[in-house]
Amino acid sequence: MLKTLTMQIKEFKRDVIVTPICMILEVIFETVIPFLMASIIDHGVEAGNIQHIYKVGGWMAASAACGLLCGILGGRFSSRAATGYARNLREAMFENIQSFSFSNIDK
Repeated sequence: MLKTLTMQIKEFKRDVIVTPICMILEVIFETVIPFLMASIIDHGVEAGNIQHIYKVGGWMAASAACGLLCGILGGRFSSRAATGYARNLREAMFENIQSFSFSNIDK
């Protein structure tokens, strides 16, 4: 049964593979932000190093932007894979139903 269902992925294999990669990258970028914030507090605020605050703040903004981009791309790829998979599954079910003979239909 699982083999029959996975055969319906067909041309959406790339989307199925890229979706979890985008989600993992999004989580990584979102988990880096607290560590960068800790670096700002430890090495910037306490030491009075404004240059470090600007540098790490820029890295935080870049990390947030990359996380947002990965989230958007993950949503796009996952929706494309899900709708394509559903379309292929409906098509396969329709083809299977069309193969039934009229003698199988009871009144």
